[in-house]
Amino acid sequence: MRLAKKRRVDLVPYLFIAPQLILFAIFFILPAIIGIVAAFSKWNIYTDSAPIFNGLSNFEQILFDSETSYYTMFRNGMGNTLLFVVISVPLCILLPLFMAIVLSQKPIGHKFFQALYYLPNIFSISTVILVWFYVFNRSDGLANNSLSAILGQTVNLNWLGTQPFAWVAITIVTVWWCLGGNLVIYLAAINGVSADLLEAAQIDGAGLPTRMWKIVLPSIRPQLSYTIVLTTISQFNIYGQSLMLTSGGPDSSTYTMMMYIRQLAFGSSSVAGIAASMALMFGIVMIITSTVLNRVTAQRD
Repeated sequence: MRLAKKRRVDLVPYLFIAPQLILFAIFFILPAIIGIVAAFSKWNIYTDSAPIFNGLSNFEQILFDSETSYYTMFRNGMGNTLLFVVISVPLCILLPLFMAIVLSQKPIGHKFFQALYYLPNIFSISTVILVWFYVFNRSDGLANNSLSAILGQTVNLNWLGTQPFAWVAITIVTVWWCLGGNLVIYLAAINGVSADLLEAAQIDGAGLPTRMWKIVLPSIRPQLSYTIVLTTISQFNIYGQSLMLTSGGPDSSTYTMMMYIRQLAFGSSSVAGIAASMALMFGIVMIITSTVLNRVTAQRD
């Protein structure tokens, strides 16, 4: 009986993906392992001592010990973050979807407006905040001056120092900043819908709202599902807007989960173990939320 020829392993494909795998391991897998280990440890990153394993002590302090500041931080940070997600995600989905529907009808200048709406996406968070900080300036800002001109009386709103205006300002900045990315995805998806199907529906007497509701939206459901999950995860990670616009104020009402995690890990008195525990629980919340959203919005056969 003839022995089977030994199959030769081609290493070339692995050489092409090796740099990406190495970077993924160094900057994702390794930090994730260190973070999980730190979550069950007592650790000050500014000392030479190694993390000291303390079991579930960090989680007990955060979740059940109301006498510690970590208990208050976690609840305030999680509550503020969830509030922002609930407010901003629908706007970041529905507004670009509406604009994509309008632009898909190819009005005059639609290419210009498409580029204009996408432009904020290429700006860094510091640039975005610098511009909007002056817009919401209490004395000389565009927001108050515009409202004063419209209402015919002086408007002196403290946008960044009082609620609910602080959340309104942060939400406006966020929606303006991320609108273009979802807009481009929706516009490409709508343009990919069968023109023959839309024309047949129009001949049968279906108006634009009916065609959009009955044909376009079901056809772009995968893109909708993708953007809903991705946008939700992105908004859970809110950090720069609150840090640079309101510094977490007023009265810590815009202090988000990511801000608390960074403060605990890298503050003057580092408690990296507590920060890692918060980050781990926060990550679990994001995983559960994204999984549920993906199941609810995913295309069904």
